[in-house]
Amino acid sequence: MADRYLNFTGTAPGRFLTKRLGLPQPAPLRRFSPEHPTLEGPLLHVTAGSSAYGDELAGMLGGTGLTVVTSAERPAVVVVDATAVADIDTLAEVHAVLHPVVRSVASGGRVVVLGARPSADDHHQAAVQQGLEGFVRSLGKEIGRGRTVNLVRVAGPVAGAESTLRFLLSPKSAYVSGQVVEVGAAGAESTAPEDWARPLAGRTALITGAARGIGEAVAETLVRDGARVVLLDVPSAEADLAKVAERLGGRALPLDITAGDAGERIAGFVPDGLDVLVHNAGITRDRRLANMPAERWSSVLDVNLASVLRTTDALLKEGAVRRGGAVVATASIAGIAGNSGQTNYAASKAGIVGLVRSLAPRALAEHGVTVNAVAPGFIETKMTAAVPLFIREAGRRMNSLGQGGLPVDVAETTSWFAASGAVNGQVVRVCGQSLLGA
Repeated sequence: MADRYLNFTGTAPGRFLTKRLGLPQPAPLRRFSPEHPTLEGPLLHVTAGSSAYGDELAGMLGGTGLTVVTSAERPAVVVVDATAVADIDTLAEVHAVLHPVVRSVASGGRVVVLGARPSADDHHQAAVQQGLEGFVRSLGKEIGRGRTVNLVRVAGPVAGAESTLRFLLSPKSAYVSGQVVEVGAAGAESTAPEDWARPLAGRTALITGAARGIGEAVAETLVRDGARVVLLDVPSAEADLAKVAERLGGRALPLDITAGDAGERIAGFVPDGLDVLVHNAGITRDRRLANMPAERWSSVLDVNLASVLRTTDALLKEGAVRRGGAVVATASIAGIAGNSGQTNYAASKAGIVGLVRSLAPRALAEHGVTVNAVAPGFIETKMTAAVPLFIREAGRRMNSLGQGGLPVDVAETTSWFAASGAVNGQVVRVCGQSLLGA
């Protein structure tokens, strides 16, 4: 559904009127296209204190397709290396390097701060590195003009950060802001793909709930990035599922994901195994708890959480997700911040967060598989188009970017997780830095 307010603010009368009235002035977001795969402008690389990685990081940034400079009047991207910040004095240098340039970052630009994992043995280092999280989240809320700010914590070799930096410094991350991502956890792999334009080449991915909406966008993006896709949805959506599969050159699997043997049937359908398992299928049955019958509760929990637990367990046990593979589940901002009338939905999506945190280290150690989750905020779909006007407008405006996201924003984040072996146990909100939740 078209965002008429966003379109209006892009006109001269709209800019004048909204400025005079103090109304939000969201900037149109530039998303990835084959014709414009990178942001336009230089990458300003600065360091707070000393650098823990030096030339290796500089070389990695040079591979992003952006021109790396140490000074610029209007950078498209600013990368602050704060990995060696360990005390109050060096934390002050983060302010010192960003203060002169933050206003000059181009509209739709990126600020990425590189930090280190807070130490369990040095409380001074832990305090200031944790301080970077509050700094990044606050800067993301004030920087405006479609610009985003994120923190990447390097917990291992810096090479493990490459896929994450390529994602966050590109148009693919247009609706991701105020997030903290840890990379390079113990046991995680960071092998670079042969072709960064097709990082999933040769891999097989299964997407649930793929007949429409976000699931269809995920399938399209994974195919763009080189994957072969198996598309799963309920038998009642078989006709739509077949059309999407034919268009993308994939295979359709009509199947009720809540079936007790769904995992075994998936494994039988892909006897050579999967490299990527995307749990996207989900439903809502909203009603306040006092008015919610047991069926509304149980149906949402069964589709959104129980089926994810059952099929993931079955496929990992069968070895159907190959080593080096990835499981990407779908949480929600509702599971992080809560939402009136959605106790069932929020419980199911918070459960996905718990699944990721618990399973990720064990799945990596035992099966060589990463487990992560995307947590969408207000995404423009047929479902949100049916939301009453004022609630819909609140959902669109109550984030740092002042607008709703698109299904492709969730899809881009899913594809990054699928291809990034050094990222494990992370839950990234795709919500434009919603004002609700952390």
